[in-house]
Amino acid sequence: MQHPELPVFAFISAILTLIPALWHWRSQNVAILAMIFWLSLSDIINGVNTIVWAGNVRNPVPVWCDITSKFIVGASFALPLATLCICKHLEMVSSSRKVSYDAQDRKRRMIFEGFMCFIVPVVFMALHYIVQGHRFDIFENTGCQATVYISIEGILIIWFPQLLFTVVTLIYAALALHNFVRRRLTFAAHLQNSNSALTTNRYLRLIAMALTEIVWTTSLTSYNLWNNVSGGLRPWISWANVHSNFSRVAVFTIQEFPPQFARAMILFWWTLPASSLIFFVFFGFGEEALKEYRKIWMWIKINILRRPLDDMKNPGR
Repeated sequence: MQHPELPVFAFISAILTLIPALWHWRSQNVAILAMIFWLSLSDIINGVNTIVWAGNVRNPVPVWCDITSKFIVGASFALPLATLCICKHLEMVSSSRKVSYDAQDRKRRMIFEGFMCFIVPVVFMALHYIVQGHRFDIFENTGCQATVYISIEGILIIWFPQLLFTVVTLIYAALALHNFVRRRLTFAAHLQNSNSALTTNRYLRLIAMALTEIVWTTSLTSYNLWNNVSGGLRPWISWANVHSNFSRVAVFTIQEFPPQFARAMILFWWTLPASSLIFFVFFGFGEEALKEYRKIWMWIKINILRRPLDDMKNPGR
């Protein structure tokens, strides 16, 4: 059974994720830009995969699979780390430890978030090789995916860090929410004094987005872990044993899938488009987004529709 709707939703999700990129680039929000980067590129990869491998398990572009399967591994770490960085920043600006948030603080924050959201995921992409039993797998309709040697080592390298990052994020989010509740009557003034460029509405929107992503990603990561280890763990005999016949590419047709596995595959495929939609709901309808939409509409009226500025100021004339 093919799913022609998958590439459509994948590319729509990528476009929706990219829409808020401009104003966050201007604001130099590295963590949010990282979410945009990892989500949109992951959606594009998924979209291409569902086109190339619709109804087949051929291997026409092995290098594509080598690169993109690693990238998806990196995204699985980068997204919770970006959420962690957002919540850490919210906790900092809402706390009473430091009132002013100057240019030096912004520079340190950008460096820290760049390291966490890009360098750390690349490190885990490299560490993935330790538990990469063979080159990659190809599944009919969804394409190539990274492989993990299901063992204690695989849990410690792939799934445990993701859940740990989520727990730390939850702690920061709880502290940020506590700070808001504790000083809610003077919170707007506190944000203004901190010189953080945050408003109360944007602060709450960021917390709501973070908590939604935490619940969503924790549930799926836990289910993915259970789905993989429920069949039992494999013993780690030696490096040579785990990486024997490493160049092998395993292929799986729909007929080979147990119904439960097939449903799980489609569920995990939808996690990225759903995460992109969650991101757009929180950032595509905010104050900054609406201002940008008005600017774009004004530009269209002036440069494409050729309406004079006076006509727009006085539409009834």
